Amino acid sequence: MKPLSGLTVLDFSQFLSGPSAALRLADLGARVIKIERPDGGDLCRRLYISNLELDGDSTLFHSINRNKLSYSANLKDPADLEAVRGLIAQADVLIQNFRPGVMEKIGLHYEAVKQINPRIVYGLVTGYGKEGPWKDKPGQDLLVQALSGLTWLSGDADQGPVPFGLSVADMMAGAHLVQGILACLVRRGVTGEGGLVEVSLLESILDVQFEVLTTHLNDGGKLPERSAVNNANAYLGAPYGIYGTADGYIAIAMNPVVRLGELLECPPLVNYTDPQRLFSGRDEIKSILRDHLRTRKTNEWLKILEPADIWCADVLSWDRLLRHEGFQALKMVQTVARDNGAQLETTRCPIRIDGEIYKSGVGSPKIGEHNERIRKEFQL
Repeated sequence: MKPLSGLTVLDFSQFLSGPSAALRLADLGARVIKIERPDGGDLCRRLYISNLELDGDSTLFHSINRNKLSYSANLKDPADLEAVRGLIAQADVLIQNFRPGVMEKIGLHYEAVKQINPRIVYGLVTGYGKEGPWKDKPGQDLLVQALSGLTWLSGDADQGPVPFGLSVADMMAGAHLVQGILACLVRRGVTGEGGLVEVSLLESILDVQFEVLTTHLNDGGKLPERSAVNNANAYLGAPYGIYGTADGYIAIAMNPVVRLGELLECPPLVNYTDPQRLFSGRDEIKSILRDHLRTRKTNEWLKILEPADIWCADVLSWDRLLRHEGFQALKMVQTVARDNGAQLETTRCPIRIDGEIYKSGVGSPKIGEHNERIRKEFQL
């Protein structure tokens, strides 16, 4: 029995942030019912990050909506809306990420839902919160990254702003929403009452930057300084970065520069004994290291550095990663399938409880696939 077995979650959300939160609750045992429009459903069904699709839906939709049921309803139709209210009355959690005002027009905002079911935990994702001049801006990941300052942390000093290569604001907001929902469910177990959990993409991506933003707030407003050479962290000194070798790349984290110079037989590095120079002379140190590391292959360097407890690693591409026994030992890949046999390889839940790996072979649903089953079970 999984920890959230017996809980029912209504997922009204679209795209990434809300559905990713619902996915994690499903992984942990909750029954997640995806509420979708009959005419097209979740817009993510047609949001492609490649030209791949499976059984008429994008692989992105499949990956983020596996292990869910689908109930199609036109929320502008009084009969359908009344059936959805019947679902809400029996649910434990509701998740939505519509723009501010949408659910109010339908009559399914928190205050209205609370009247139907005082025990429900209502999870809400917005782009920028419900107040302020940005509240009506599109809550899209790249736009949030741009506004948050995040794009000035990656790339080298001579580059412009560099966005993160994933929808990191969406995913972090989804993770934060799960944390809030679980906390509210624990409180409900004590008080018997539900509650409203709110997160925004902007607040979540600001929280991701808590270390560096705290430094900025307490350092006279000093802005991050990206290294001109192999930047990997705007606030860390040399040798932190990824370097080319004779046949690939090697990542080197926080390490004593002098010790590194001795092990690599690189005399210029042995002279950097002043800790202050690790940042002030960061580009100079990195340039020396960059040129030196190109003289030998990655595995040759690793055989020298790893036994000496130097923090370093090979830099793997996905094809090499998937073949590596270190990855295979994690059992991170699972196969999910629809009832018609359409299959997809994807990742599993990363959480283990009592040593158990949580997998489910249930693929994403077709629009309204489970309407009859849900109507019968919930007596709608």
